[in-house]
Amino acid sequence: MFNLVIFGPPGAGKGTQSEKIIEKYQLAHISTGDMFRMHIQNDTELGTRVKQILADGLLVPDSITIDMLEEEVTRNKDVRGFIFDGFPRTVNQAEALDAFLEGKGCKVDLVLQLDVDQQVIKERIAERKKISGRADDDESKLVKRIDEYFEKTIHVLPYYQEQGKVVKINGVGDIQAIFGMISEAIDAAI
Repeated sequence: MFNLVIFGPPGAGKGTQSEKIIEKYQLAHISTGDMFRMHIQNDTELGTRVKQILADGLLVPDSITIDMLEEEVTRNKDVRGFIFDGFPRTVNQAEALDAFLEGKGCKVDLVLQLDVDQQVIKERIAERKKISGRADDDESKLVKRIDEYFEKTIHVLPYYQEQGKVVKINGVGDIQAIFGMISEAIDAAI
């Protein structure tokens, strides 16, 4: 089983590149953002809690996120591997993911870091908001999400760098060219 974490700030292109990776490598996609939006849309108890947390521009607590992720992995037993998009966002989550995967006899094999300048991120999200109308792309919430990434989430990278699993990819430029660099990194790790 091959497991990949795609890492980057909001608007870095994780969703776009994840779609291409899924198609080429037949991995199951686990996006914490998608899971949160699904719970919010279905008005579940969890969705109500997550909606308020996200409305405040904060990260969902580790306990909620990890439980949801483990449930999703367990549901997808017969897959070639997973691409984790938007998770882990804290070192505690990274450690919990490693422990959980180890219990399943596998591990995180590769961490792709999409490197994108903050100004490019803001421009991309402004465009995405016009198309998708995502509530979490609101300007004030966006600033909080970007700050959360650069103040907290980025500290997960050294955890995986110490394990020799991080490959940094320039996330600015032609989508297909970026995917070419991603494919090279995945092919080298498989």
